[in-house]
Amino acid sequence: MSSSRREFLKSAAETSLAGIATAAGIATTAAAAGAAGAGTAGPATGAAVGAAPARQRRHSSASHDMPRGMTLLSIRTEHGDTLGVKTDRGILDVRRAALALHRAVPLTLDDLLQQGGAPELAQLAAAAQKARHADRLYVDEAQITHGRLFANPGKIICIGLNYREHAKEAGEKVPAIPILFNKYNNALTSHGATIRLPTEVATKFDYEVELLLVIGRHAHDVKLEEASQYIAGYCTSNDFTARDLQLELDGHQWMIGKTLDDFAPIGPYFVCADLVEDPNNLNIECRVNGETRQHSNTSSLVYNTDFLVSYISRHFALEPGDLIFTGTPPGVILGMPKEKQVWLKAGDRIACSVGNLGELRFTLA
Repeated sequence: MSSSRREFLKSAAETSLAGIATAAGIATTAAAAGAAGAGTAGPATGAAVGAAPARQRRHSSASHDMPRGMTLLSIRTEHGDTLGVKTDRGILDVRRAALALHRAVPLTLDDLLQQGGAPELAQLAAAAQKARHADRLYVDEAQITHGRLFANPGKIICIGLNYREHAKEAGEKVPAIPILFNKYNNALTSHGATIRLPTEVATKFDYEVELLLVIGRHAHDVKLEEASQYIAGYCTSNDFTARDLQLELDGHQWMIGKTLDDFAPIGPYFVCADLVEDPNNLNIECRVNGETRQHSNTSSLVYNTDFLVSYISRHFALEPGDLIFTGTPPGVILGMPKEKQVWLKAGDRIACSVGNLGELRFTLA
């Protein structure tokens, strides 16, 4: 290890929407009707499905404007998952609004972060508020089915043993440097999902509530004091785990115990970074069938969000849309005395919350 790297580790370890636009009036179009999704209340029926205006795709770049001032989600429809914007009027259906107002905007969070389009999305949201028949562009959140917030991030990076008390309950030392491992895109699933437990290969299933941070700009060799400028937003997440695969196979194979299908539920929202006052001071909690199992605060992270972005970017570049699971607090089943370890089973209901990021819920089957 070089002296500069050693000094870096030592020092760091110590250490609403845009203005309303005047919108043109809208007619009840065939495309607007066609965009109504499964689980959403659509406008007038009897119309053919239309396509949203095409956008010119851009290459990923540090010059992208990151989304600001918005809380976003994914709406599952018969035409595919589409962005939604949480507002006081309900959830703005971005595909429906883009069709009705003839605007080219990103339709998924992956596209928004990786290809750009934050200004266009903010302009659409502002225009929708003043449009004629604006109510047709919004849906009741209680009536939607949530889609996956992320489907194709470039990287999913996870941090192990990043709360001191969790390291202690796991019988491990507090790591001298962040422990990095990974998940793959097959693990990604949505708020409200049902996770099928793969009991043919594992039996010791465990929860891990975590703060998820989302990269918004190309980040390489980022200074610690500038790291927050590269974070687009935050989500509630769960690093769901099969402990027997993680710890009982030769070599303690963390990856295979962490990246089974649907083992990374995220949601319900992506909250833009400017709406989160201090990501390193958020209450974090996990409940199983209504019983609180984990309760802590992100102020107890061994390596906070800024340190993680800076540290990782010194080893390899981070790109817009990359995800970082920041670690779980104490209270997992693994940390209980052997005689009290009752592993998760089909029918269990999991609820997770991190600060103001929304409650993530999923069920096991």
